[in-house]
Amino acid sequence: MKRAIEFRLNGQAVHVEARGGQTLLELLRQELGLNGVKEGCGAGECGACTVIVDGQALTSCIFPALEVEGASVTTIEGLAAPDGTLHPVQEAFVRNGAVQCGFCTPGQILSAKALLDLNPHPSEEQIRTALEGNLCRCTGYQQIIEAVKAAAEDQP
Repeated sequence: MKRAIEFRLNGQAVHVEARGGQTLLELLRQELGLNGVKEGCGAGECGACTVIVDGQALTSCIFPALEVEGASVTTIEGLAAPDGTLHPVQEAFVRNGAVQCGFCTPGQILSAKALLDLNPHPSEEQIRTALEGNLCRCTGYQQIIEAVKAAAEDQP
């Protein structure tokens, strides 16, 4: 059974039907065509599907789509400016070589953004804690940590 829901997606009002049992990941990819959110494990363990809901980074593969009613959702597609200028966290990832295959990158960036929105100048330990749910097979993590540090340093 489907139910109409309304929420803000990357700053825009969205009206869509979601079915009971549908995950936010499925809604975003299949119904709304946002392929930046990735499915890795499907169990909320790898972080590839991370999005921001009302300021909190969460794994969309296990989050019920119906629960975004009235919420604000940000995906990787919503970070860059309309003219294509990268968000400072995205720019820091590029500058610091924190991107290799790119599969985990959207989730890593959104987890970092959520952290920096709450704590603009986190310690390395706080960065590591915020990103511990995001797995990467390529970079060895140090470049990712350095990118988040750089993004924090670039903030006022």
